Amino acid sequence: MEPLWKLAYLLEPASIALVVTAVLVAFASAQRALTYGKEMERNRDFSEASVTLDKSQALMIPLASSCSLLLMFYLFSSVSHLVTAFTAIASAASLFFCLSPYALYLKTQFGLVDPFISRCCSRSFTKTQGLLVLVSVGIVIAWLISGHWLLNNVLGISICIAFVSHVRLPNIKVCVLLLVCLFVYDIFWVFFSEMFFGANVMVSVATQQASNPVHTVADSLSLPGLQLIAKKLEMPVKIVFPRNLMGGIVPGSSAMEFMMLGLGDMAIPGMLLALVLCFDHRKTRDSGNLVETNTAKGPKYIWCALSGYAIGLISALAAGILTRSPQPALLYLVPSTLGPIIFISWIRRELVELWDGPGLIASEKARLVEV
Repeated sequence: MEPLWKLAYLLEPASIALVVTAVLVAFASAQRALTYGKEMERNRDFSEASVTLDKSQALMIPLASSCSLLLMFYLFSSVSHLVTAFTAIASAASLFFCLSPYALYLKTQFGLVDPFISRCCSRSFTKTQGLLVLVSVGIVIAWLISGHWLLNNVLGISICIAFVSHVRLPNIKVCVLLLVCLFVYDIFWVFFSEMFFGANVMVSVATQQASNPVHTVADSLSLPGLQLIAKKLEMPVKIVFPRNLMGGIVPGSSAMEFMMLGLGDMAIPGMLLALVLCFDHRKTRDSGNLVETNTAKGPKYIWCALSGYAIGLISALAAGILTRSPQPALLYLVPSTLGPIIFISWIRRELVELWDGPGLIASEKARLVEV
C-alpha cells in the first residue's frame, strides 16, 4: 500500500486528460444515442435501428466477452492481421457514423446542395457522404501508417459512440443484470485470472500490440519509406495517454508508459447514461415544461449518473495508484453509477417506471384509457 500523498499523481496531466476524456465520451455517447433514436423515428427508417438487449442477450455478453478474451490471449499473434483489418473497417464505419451529424449541420446551416451521385445497397449515396467516406478512410490509413496514440484514441472514441448508439438497454432491470454480470466478469479477469491461466489475461490482452499488415506488405515489396510505417499497432480498444503528457511523469516510470482505459469502461456506463437520458427526455416531453420538471424533482438522472461515473473513475485511478496494480474499473463504476440512479428514482417514486421501461408503462396507460 502506497502512502496517501501519492494521490497527488491524480493531478498529473495524463490522469486529468484521461478522466475528462472518458466523462465527455460517455456523455457524448448517450447524447448521440438519443439523437440517433430521434432520427430513426423522424425518418421512419428502422433498417439501421438500434438493437435493444433482452435478458438472455445481457447474460450472453459476459460469456461471449470471456471467450473472446481467451481467444485473444492464446491466439492473438496468429490472427493479429485479421483483427487489425476488421478493426480498421469497424473504425472507418464508426467515424462515418460520428461525423455524419456535423456534415448534415453544416449543409443545413449554409444551404449547401448535396446531389445524389449513386445508389449503394438500395440506398441513395450523396456527395457529402462520399467525402465523409474519404475522410474516415483517410484517418484510418493515417493510423495504420503512424500508429499514433492520438489517432488510436479518435478511432476508439468513435467505436464507443457508435456502439452505445446501436446497442441499447430497454430498462433498468436488464441494465442491472448486465452491469452485475460485467462487474463479476471484470473482477475475475483482472484479479483472479492469473490463478487459472498463469498470467493476468485482461492486462495481457489490453497491452498487447498487433502486427501492422501495412508494414508487412511494404516490407515484402521492399517499398521506400518503410521506416515511417509503424511495425506494431495499439488496437483502438482503449484510450491511452502518455505519462509524460505536457511534461508530467510519475517518478520511477518510463516516459513511454501510457495510462489507459478500456472502451468497455466507457461504453457500458455509456449505455446506462443513454438509458437515463432517454428517460429524462421522455419525462420532459410528457410534462411539456423543462423548468417545472427540474425544479419539482431536482436534477435530471443523466447528471446524477455522469457525476457518479466521474467519481467512480477517479476512485479506480486512486486505487491503482495506492495499490500499484491494475484495477477492474467496473468494480468502482457500477456502484457509483447504478447506485445513485436506483436510490434517487426510489426517492422520487419513479423506480417502477425505470425498472419496467417505457413499453410496459405505455401499455398500462393505454389500458387505463380504454377502461
